[in-house]
Amino acid sequence: MPHCKVMTVLGTRPEAIKLAPVLRQLDARPDRFVSRLCTTAQHRQMLDQALEAFGLRPDHDLDIMTPGQSLADLTSRAIAALDQVVASERPDVVLVQGDTTTAFCGALAAFYHKVPVGHVEAGLRTGDKYAPFPEEANRSFISQIADYHFAATDRARAALLQAGTSADRVFVTGNTVIDALLWMRERVAATPPALAAHLGPVLSGRDVVLVTGHRRESFGAGFEHICRAIRDVADAFPDSLFFNRFTSTPACANRYIASSATTPASA
Repeated sequence: MPHCKVMTVLGTRPEAIKLAPVLRQLDARPDRFVSRLCTTAQHRQMLDQALEAFGLRPDHDLDIMTPGQSLADLTSRAIAALDQVVASERPDVVLVQGDTTTAFCGALAAFYHKVPVGHVEAGLRTGDKYAPFPEEANRSFISQIADYHFAATDRARAALLQAGTSADRVFVTGNTVIDALLWMRERVAATPPALAAHLGPVLSGRDVVLVTGHRRESFGAGFEHICRAIRDVADAFPDSLFFNRFTSTPACANRYIASSATTPASA
């Protein structure tokens, strides 16, 4: 059977986490697939954390992130850089995940070269093009370009069918982030990190709640509401431990610090 050359495009930490299990399976079948990984580094530091955690080594690192980048700047740089990579690699299919600017630009660059596109986590919809922004528009655009739609749920599949996607192009796969979670849990169990020894006594016998948030539409008042809600729940359940992990951008960090400084049960 001829090898299928799959080029996976990602640029953010969530994409790396959710595509790591897919890349693992591609690498495990060298008799069928040639796997190539291209990163835009839309989010440099956070992406590098995920790449290291999962042992991912890009074949192409475009490193396009710049301080204070606008969506227009990011999109134009990503399209130009990805166009060259697709032209040089000539893959049989380009794989993108979710709804980032990188995913949209990867799909568009492939489309310009008439390369089929596979979309992981396809079919998410809110019905409001500005929420989340620009992700809702990005994922809708990708659905118009994609040839293979990998939906996480039956609901996502239904959204794609309602929009006119052919049923034979939609595949319900489950959410790959669960595969990533189970994979990482196995690794942590086999080789506990140094932090585990310090956290063990703290976590023993306590309920642990992990909170994360980073969406652009939550910047400002949205984060204030989230943090106040965490504080209220922490006050109501003083024996529980809350780990609040927000993206380390100033827009997130400053709001978090201001809103949750008086929350003793959060970490």
